[in-house]
Amino acid sequence: MDAKTTPNPSLYLFEKFEAGVIHLDAQRNVLAMNDFARRVLPVDEKQPFNKLVTSFHPERSKPKVNFLLDEASGCPMANAAPMTMIINIPEQVLLIKVSRLGDVNGDTTGFALVFYDVTQVVSQDPPMVEPPAKKMRLSRIPMVADQKVSFVDTADVLSLESQAHYTRVLTRDGYHFCNLSIGDLALRLDPKQFMRVHRCFIVNLHAVQSLGREGSKTHILLKGKNTQPVPVSRGEVARLRAALGLR
Repeated sequence: MDAKTTPNPSLYLFEKFEAGVIHLDAQRNVLAMNDFARRVLPVDEKQPFNKLVTSFHPERSKPKVNFLLDEASGCPMANAAPMTMIINIPEQVLLIKVSRLGDVNGDTTGFALVFYDVTQVVSQDPPMVEPPAKKMRLSRIPMVADQKVSFVDTADVLSLESQAHYTRVLTRDGYHFCNLSIGDLALRLDPKQFMRVHRCFIVNLHAVQSLGREGSKTHILLKGKNTQPVPVSRGEVARLRAALGLR
């Protein structure tokens, strides 16, 4: 099979997924959605039609959705690359893309919001016939850069650092940007491998090289080059030492 006919693995991945489609007006109110979106989203509970699109998103996700729409609003129609974001909801991880819609003059008439349920892509749990557990463990972390989504294996992650609603992920290759908050990631990462040692930091226990002290403060030194010390909250020191086999 030559290069022209070789299937694109990324394309095949998304061909397997149904797409949820939501039509918003210029004021960001929900006008319509397809059947898949109706099945995935809590439509009966939230009754989002003719309401702001954020009405059926968790509070922690609303700033992200508004940011996504703000960014899409600023894109000229001639160069309107869809804005992309990952959002975590209790049972699922959604990949969301937003494009601005315009009339013949290019004036904004609304937005098209398209999402894919990528839970199985980032989860270590196999597909299930019954409803999935509330907090499926992540085996890969989704990241967004230059409007492209990529995935990094959790085994390659050294630490995670909170950046407001988002997270900076450190691997041996450097830092990456993840749309999920550190709280969302803490709930979905394997607690045998990852520990939240500070309100702003999660570390991979397998990547801990040593513990250090400076006065009354404890910090972690990670394996790898050019890694910065990670602070440990005073209340987490004993739990961390126990997890590392230190008494």
